[in-house]
Amino acid sequence: MTMDISTVLETLSWIIIVYMLTANLIYLALFAVAAPKISREKYLNRTEQIEELAVSKDVYPISVLVPAYNEEVGIASTVNSLLELNYPQFEVIVINDGSKDGTSDQLFERFHLKPIQLASRNYFSTQKLLRAYQSETHPNLFLLEKENGGKADALNAGINFSHYPYFAAIDGDSILDNDALIKTVKPIIDSEGLVTVTGGTVRIANGSRIRNGHVEQVRLPKNPLEIMQIVEYFRSFLIGRLGFSRANVLLIISGAFGVFEKSRVVKVGGYNPNTVGEDMELIVRIHRSIKAEGSKQRIEYIQDPVCWTEAPSTIASLRAQRIRWQRGLAETLWLHRGMLFNPKYKGIGLFAMPYFLFIELLSAVFEIIGYFLIISGLLFGLISPDVLTVLLLVTILYGSLLSALAVLLEEWTYHKYPDVKSIITLYFWALTESLWFRIVLNFWRVIGIFAAIRKKGTWGNMERKGVFSKEE
Repeated sequence: MTMDISTVLETLSWIIIVYMLTANLIYLALFAVAAPKISREKYLNRTEQIEELAVSKDVYPISVLVPAYNEEVGIASTVNSLLELNYPQFEVIVINDGSKDGTSDQLFERFHLKPIQLASRNYFSTQKLLRAYQSETHPNLFLLEKENGGKADALNAGINFSHYPYFAAIDGDSILDNDALIKTVKPIIDSEGLVTVTGGTVRIANGSRIRNGHVEQVRLPKNPLEIMQIVEYFRSFLIGRLGFSRANVLLIISGAFGVFEKSRVVKVGGYNPNTVGEDMELIVRIHRSIKAEGSKQRIEYIQDPVCWTEAPSTIASLRAQRIRWQRGLAETLWLHRGMLFNPKYKGIGLFAMPYFLFIELLSAVFEIIGYFLIISGLLFGLISPDVLTVLLLVTILYGSLLSALAVLLEEWTYHKYPDVKSIITLYFWALTESLWFRIVLNFWRVIGIFAAIRKKGTWGNMERKGVFSKEE
């Protein structure tokens, strides 16, 4: 009987080993696709690229939508950073989605808002709009107050109210570098409309010195949870999204910062309020629409523009975020399951959708099985030492080496962290990822899968430290 159990466990161990090695090879392949673009970025004169656009009258005017729910600690800094964007013509529309705190009060106090007639188009049905305001000091700033309907509903209300042909969606706890918006719009302009959606890089602001809604000095936080999220974002954006973008199979534009052609979003029905993964679900629906039309339009990730966001700093808020993310991913894959392995959708159906199913969604399940196999081998000797050694090595290396690579690429290309100590710290924590951080995340991700199956849980609300509201 013991021999039979050992055989089963060793077979499972080899399945996990092959799975993890395959996942790593896919990541390396994505890196190979992204590497030429990363290499070119190192030598680009980024200021020269956008100087003419910043004063051009031919740049598309854009509506910046800021959905906000209980964001009083940082909303004024977010809006202040947006109003100072280096962009020829834009409006900022804050959508207060039934906040129970002083989100609107912060804006009234800082920007002198006055009531205006509430008029909007009816592209989408949303929860009731209550009032609209415009700033006396900044005429391109608007505030909408509405009944609570969730982030997707708030964004749809903002699209209804918006006046321009393109819109940017920015989280209420985020700020943009001055040139981030124009750099993100540039590919749309250069392609003459062939690019319909773009997304920029999102970085974590925790620990940095921030004044008046601007990141003056990039610094590392002291909390290991926050440091690990910085490493994680490096890997996700610099390797993953850039690789998918170059292959034109990008399925995620971060909800924290993306630019959209409004007519395309209206055509596909706007944001879906019935999923907590509204950002990814919209992108998949846009891809579906593009393929159905036989259009050559693209969705691109632009690695240089930076949106700074506040990352969860407590175990409870990080847990809620990751359960929500995993639930949103599962819901999106289920809603669009007809695209999976469907040659009609080319790279989306044959590579991107399977990747997100087997690598992004189910990897947590495979890895947790691996943890139990390791425990069985160490405590009960049910797995041969050779197989156990290979499983341990692959489990430890899975993710950690790629994260360390992402840290080195970040330093080589963008130099956001100027001091050597910060790079060494990031590199050290990246190598420890599989020893603790990834283990914890995997259990939360599995909970997220069950939440999607049970269709229980809410979008949630992260406890804010207010990193953008601090004056240093």
